[in-house]
Amino acid sequence: MNAGVSRQRVARFAELRGARRVWAVGSIHGEARRLARIHDLIAPRFTGGDRLVYLGNYLGHGEDVAAAIDELLDFRRRVIGRSQGFACDVVYLRGAQEEIWQKLLQLQFAPNPGELLAWMVRAGIEPTVRAYGGELRQGFAATRDGPRTITRWTSTLRAAMNAAEGHPTLFAALRHAAHTGEGGLLFVHAGVDPQRALTQQADLFWWGGSDILQLEAPFANFRRVIRGFDRDRRGLTESRFAVSVDAGAGRGGRLQAVCLAADGSVVDSCEA
Repeated sequence: MNAGVSRQRVARFAELRGARRVWAVGSIHGEARRLARIHDLIAPRFTGGDRLVYLGNYLGHGEDVAAAIDELLDFRRRVIGRSQGFACDVVYLRGAQEEIWQKLLQLQFAPNPGELLAWMVRAGIEPTVRAYGGELRQGFAATRDGPRTITRWTSTLRAAMNAAEGHPTLFAALRHAAHTGEGGLLFVHAGVDPQRALTQQADLFWWGGSDILQLEAPFANFRRVIRGFDRDRRGLTESRFAVSVDAGAGRGGRLQAVCLAADGSVVDSCEA
């Protein structure tokens, strides 16, 4: 394996070295106000040795997508700016909405762009398009006109995203998963397939495999798997080998965050 490939694979996963506790925030879905409230609740409880993981789905559904990204960036500055704070203390995971957004920016390469865009709309991408100055009416018209027109439309969206301070940096920093080391905790967006190795999960991280709450044994020797998206919006739910944190923010529910000790036990939680 050459060094470039090795670095690329390592970059997919973040290791939360020396974590005493880890705060994990579930799917946000453009709920900027709820996110700001969650941050206000976490801030006084965040202590030395704590780490923070956002479990994906910052975009889509909710109406304050751009403000939610700004809030994520602002709180990261607050965390790493404290005494003995480090950039690696905060990790952003890629969620399904972030994956959809990246695919939308490459819509001109899709063999069936109109059908794909319609699916993306059903999945909740419209508020993200509006957040970066786009109109779906123009997008659908472009899909009927051909790749060149689609490229002009997606290029406008990309330019607007790149012009938003810090937004492209955040999207470039998205990780597939985060963990606290061998025998520790694994943080994912939607799920894992227990029949596949960690490095073979690919897009199952954001589309989900089997329900992790039904894990009958530790996955890949991790004590527990923590996820941030639950299609059933069951809120903070625990099983022996997994924790789910999603009460349906952006879909009629509340935003949740959970704090876990090094052994995987839930020691604190909050919602807004």
